[in-house]
Amino acid sequence: MLHRTEAIILKTMPFSEADLIVSALTLEYGLVKTFAKSSRKTKSRFGSSLEPLTYVRTSFWGKEDAALPRLTQADIIRPFQKIRDRMACFFRVMEIVELTLGFLIEREVQRDVFHLLLSILMKIEDEGPANDRDVLNTLLYKIRFLDAVGYGPRLEGCARCGGSGYNFYIAQGSILCGACAKGMDSPVRLSPGMIKSYGTLRSWEVSKSARIRLSRTLLAELSDMLDAHIRYTIAKPLKTKAFQPS
Repeated sequence: MLHRTEAIILKTMPFSEADLIVSALTLEYGLVKTFAKSSRKTKSRFGSSLEPLTYVRTSFWGKEDAALPRLTQADIIRPFQKIRDRMACFFRVMEIVELTLGFLIEREVQRDVFHLLLSILMKIEDEGPANDRDVLNTLLYKIRFLDAVGYGPRLEGCARCGGSGYNFYIAQGSILCGACAKGMDSPVRLSPGMIKSYGTLRSWEVSKSARIRLSRTLLAELSDMLDAHIRYTIAKPLKTKAFQPS
């Protein structure tokens, strides 16, 4: 059976001398791994369409339950080459790609996540080389993505009683007030400004987020909180984090 859909290439792995295993987030089928035969050859019909981050119109062939359907076509819609050309930006984006691969289940349709990733890639490329904007846009993706897959941290007051508080307990993934947190390990203290910023990034339309301006202090605090939450949730740090500039 032939399947056609839009896709964003997330990752490729060499297979034998000339082939690739391609992981892509598709609009119609969710996260899909396909087999691209002879795609590493110089005269491959795929050309540069299988570079990570490339937005393509793709076709693959295989039965519904095939473990590794064969990729037959990948036509570039938007290459996002400017992101790959900026090394620091590229590694930031590959961190959210790793996050996506780590949480999504294969063949589970995630149209909201597909549109979110595509819109964030467009924003990063269109807004140009500005480090603070890259950081904010990748944070925006992390926050929206974690909400979409059901793992978003809860910062709107105490998760148990609804009372006010600023102490974030990583093992709980939420803020707890003093009464509800008795006997628990030391929390991470969050600033009111960071909690407000988190709510703004969580609720504003992605298309309007260019209006958001956060200080480097708030960006760093948000990054640290999300990194700790993600690291605890998946029980390991993201590998791409090590390649990013400090």
